[in-house]
Amino acid sequence: MTIPQTQCAVQLVGPDELVLNESKEVFEPGPFQILAKVEAVGLCFSDLKLLKQFAGHVRKSEVVTGIEREVLAEIPSYVPDDAPTVPGHETVVRIAAVGEGIEDFKVGQRYLVQTDYRWLKTATINAAFGYNFEGALQEYVLMDKRVITSSEGESMLLPVSEELSRSAIALIEPWACVEDAYVSTERTRIKEAGRTLVASDAEIPEEGLTHLFERYGKPDSITWISHSQPSAQFGVQIEKVNEISSLKDAGFDDIVYFGSDAETVETLLGKVALNGILNVVQCGGRFGRKIVTMVGRVHYGGIRIIGTTGSDPAESMEIIPPTDEIRPGDKINVIGAGGPMGMMHVIRNICQGVDGVSVYASDVDDNRIETLSRIAAPLAQKNAVKYETFNPTKQETSEKFDYAAIMAPIPALVAASVHDAAENGLINIFAGIPATVSGEIDLDAYIEKRLYFIGTSGSTLEDMKRMLEKTESGRLDTNVSVAAVSGLDGAVEGIRAVENRRIAGKIIVYPACKGLGLTRLEQLNEKLPEVGAKLKNGLWTNAAEKALLAMYEG
Repeated sequence: MTIPQTQCAVQLVGPDELVLNESKEVFEPGPFQILAKVEAVGLCFSDLKLLKQFAGHVRKSEVVTGIEREVLAEIPSYVPDDAPTVPGHETVVRIAAVGEGIEDFKVGQRYLVQTDYRWLKTATINAAFGYNFEGALQEYVLMDKRVITSSEGESMLLPVSEELSRSAIALIEPWACVEDAYVSTERTRIKEAGRTLVASDAEIPEEGLTHLFERYGKPDSITWISHSQPSAQFGVQIEKVNEISSLKDAGFDDIVYFGSDAETVETLLGKVALNGILNVVQCGGRFGRKIVTMVGRVHYGGIRIIGTTGSDPAESMEIIPPTDEIRPGDKINVIGAGGPMGMMHVIRNICQGVDGVSVYASDVDDNRIETLSRIAAPLAQKNAVKYETFNPTKQETSEKFDYAAIMAPIPALVAASVHDAAENGLINIFAGIPATVSGEIDLDAYIEKRLYFIGTSGSTLEDMKRMLEKTESGRLDTNVSVAAVSGLDGAVEGIRAVENRRIAGKIIVYPACKGLGLTRLEQLNEKLPEVGAKLKNGLWTNAAEKALLAMYEG
């Protein structure tokens, strides 16, 4: 394989500044490094979030733990903070060259890339391919074995067969993110050896906390802000303080608040640590106004909010589900269903085999809903699942939903989902609202209905393996998501199409197809008839991909 010295690449050089660099250096792999040729890459809404936030994105910041700084300094594709990066994380690659010290990867091998480096921590989340490490919107990408090997010794490169199309493999990553949004587990106990804050504007019933700790475990320490006196029976170290404002932000794994003062609960939300829980015990009171809530941290920080109208904090803990999965009989509302990720949620839930569910697909774009229904409606009929669509700007629905999955990063949609939720509803904030963004929530209604916000970011290696197995066995055709194809020349336009929601499904970029602009599947019969003839009922296929690549690769 002849490797050029320069290549074509899409680079993000500043907030909302995308450039097509036609002479970007192809890095020569050093010790422990791998150079891979990119076969295909899907465009993702997450690329848009990086585009807008750039250095402010939580995944673009420096890696602070999990790997030595000296190692990071040896990796030219490590690009934190305001260094130009290459986006693109839904990809399949083929090994082009390896450096000294690489024995278990061979030139010519083909891999699906898991892009979420959960053991390499930034200040607030974790590192990722396509963010603080260069991604796949280029012809060649450099990876380092010391980065792509987990703390358990597992590689983030998953071998794939030659039988699957490039697009089918690249799309496993977004499908895995969808899967992770449902199969993730929730913490249902007080964090072991964790830090708990107890604060109150109301009298704390001693038996309430005793009951909580007996049923759900004890923390390692308690910080106490209350006129009520703590019980010696708790059996843990207790530190009394006077003011919430004196406490460190994001400093507590569990916060139990007794009371209904709006300003107090808004302040306490900032004290919840990564993956922490705020337990609001209203003791019969009400906030009486909407609460400014850090909805962005539900997705990116894994924080959870629970509550009870009574005085027993253990009642709130009963709300937490063991997993984020849809439940038998759920009425599911996929909000923004006509977009690329919304389509996956709809199809996934229709085909999941959960008894008695009904799937409602809501979107403000009738054309996107029509495109979705061409795929989803036959699947719903086949699986005996009730499927309905509606445009919330044109019609109201009186339905109350047991499960809402939100595809657009808009806090107002979270607030609306609280209003539209049934008792014991789950609200999945799938779209990555920035971690710094808040929204006003009717927390009184949230607590009265016993609702629960969930949200995940990225996918795990196990999610990827599970979706890869489904794809290779033929049980999942990820290609149903494809709506357009492009070379790198059309990738910037493709990202703007994602931004403007102009294309309902996924856009697949083929770096080998030099000169190919953004082309919708419905345009293929006119622009590339040899490729259009290989579509199946208007859907992308392995045969269509082969015809496309034959035109450009020979």
